[in-house]
Amino acid sequence: MWSNRAFLRFWTAGSVSYGGTLVTTVVLPILVYQRTGSAFETSLLAGIETIPYLAFGLVAGAISDHANRRRMMYTCESISAVLVGSVPVANALGVLTIAQIYVVAAGTATTFVWRDAANFGAIPSLVGRDMLASAYAWMSSTSAVLQIAGPAVGGILAATIGPAPAMSIDSASYIFSAIALATIRKPFSTTARNLGATLRQRVAEGLRFLWRQPMVRAMTLLGFGNSVTLGIVEGLLVVDANRQLGLSRTSALIGFLFAAGAAGALLAAVVLPYFRRRFDVVTNWRAGRNIEIVLVLAFAFTTNVVLAMAVYLLFNAGSQFCILVGITYRQEVTPDHLQGRVNVVARMIAWGGTPFGAVIGGVAATIWSVRVALVLAGLGVGSAFVLSLVGPLSLAAARRGISAGDPSGGND
Repeated sequence: MWSNRAFLRFWTAGSVSYGGTLVTTVVLPILVYQRTGSAFETSLLAGIETIPYLAFGLVAGAISDHANRRRMMYTCESISAVLVGSVPVANALGVLTIAQIYVVAAGTATTFVWRDAANFGAIPSLVGRDMLASAYAWMSSTSAVLQIAGPAVGGILAATIGPAPAMSIDSASYIFSAIALATIRKPFSTTARNLGATLRQRVAEGLRFLWRQPMVRAMTLLGFGNSVTLGIVEGLLVVDANRQLGLSRTSALIGFLFAAGAAGALLAAVVLPYFRRRFDVVTNWRAGRNIEIVLVLAFAFTTNVVLAMAVYLLFNAGSQFCILVGITYRQEVTPDHLQGRVNVVARMIAWGGTPFGAVIGGVAATIWSVRVALVLAGLGVGSAFVLSLVGPLSLAAARRGISAGDPSGGND
């Protein structure tokens, strides 16, 4: 990896951009909760940030496989810089509204869809298919370290200079990323583009490939239930910190709660290569979901801050481990010219439950309590786990003859 200069620059651009985004991940819900005091409006933010993926995922994936991926990525970063930068400016002028915050959240989530679509296709082109697992372990480990530092910094900034001014850091990170990506000379694609195909044909081709891969299809569909759980938990994290853990709305410890979840993501990235070598895809996926079920219920009844951090760390480790298992397997079996379409569509479906979870969690927390909402969160990932035992994932594994002796999961 160290000898691949194009990948190193790509990794640096993404790391800086992600680090800034993680600050916003903490300060944005804090900003909404400080201004409204509403569990529903704060939780709604998680749903708003997911809807663009559902709306534009198909088109973005199809276009990214036939467009200049590098140009798509640095253009998206530039637009995001302007959107995020508008928040501290409006706050300084005294004209910042909740409506603008929602617009910025939706706008940056929209640019993320297009950047993400290009990113999926770029990585195999930059590192080669044989280095995909190492590249993802590398990037996931880096992201996880940033996720530990970024939210902690975000929480401190929100408590000192305020959440709105803190978002200027994210705007600057987007600018840096755009410049770094624009200077990479290595192509972000390894195959010629079929320019004669219509957009509809490209979308259909990606959908057909995904549907004909039973393992990919099963994990994608079951991911919907897990995203319902994540929509509830992530949407109510700031509210839970205030109402159940007893932290003030301006406490820097809120950022450390987010950081604990990031430490879980780091743990998942570190152990991924080990478990991929020793166990099959289905076993790994089920193990991660089982961990999530137990710990989301434990989190619901936790009132101690330190214990909550530990539980949330392990919960997120299980969740991210499953996500990495699915992404790695999907990219290994997907041809380069379909990477954008297949991966975006898969993520679009898998993330589809997030807005539903955000709304369910917000309503439940408003009518009953945060604890009741978090207990309901267990139903999402619990249903996915049960269906993996008797439903499509079990059938797909049986058809492909997957066993513990086939760690790859029967790669094509």
